[in-house]
Amino acid sequence: MEIDVRNKSKANLITTYRLKKITSRVVETLLNKNGMLDGEVSVVYADDPEIAALNARYRRVRRPTDVLAFPMRTGKFASIHPALLGDIVISVPSASRQADQLGHPLERELAVLLIHGFCHLLGYKHETKDEAKRMKTLEAQLLAHIEGENLV
Repeated sequence: MEIDVRNKSKANLITTYRLKKITSRVVETLLNKNGMLDGEVSVVYADDPEIAALNARYRRVRRPTDVLAFPMRTGKFASIHPALLGDIVISVPSASRQADQLGHPLERELAVLLIHGFCHLLGYKHETKDEAKRMKTLEAQLLAHIEGENLV
């Protein structure tokens, strides 16, 4: 698995080193626990204005969100570059607000959002109750594994 991690957040809430460490641990868990990842993925940690612009452009929702996933193995152009899994964009300020609201560390919330983004890249959805249940179950298993190993 090739991972490109970029920290474009100017919020200075977490270092690029910590972001890369969290990302590598989540990917390692996905690989070891499920053996389900191969290919290339990019993860961008951004601020609210950048993710709001992406959300408006691609989802037509004019506000920031916490995480966006852009799968590259589905859709009309999936065969162009089969090694590309896709892109994940996470808002660091949104993650920080959510972590504060939920009373847990920023690192844990970033791991939760990263797992959620990877699930979308792997084809999981949460549009129906059954889809949401399957996705939530997988996310909980992956997060429990990461927390059990003290990775976040």
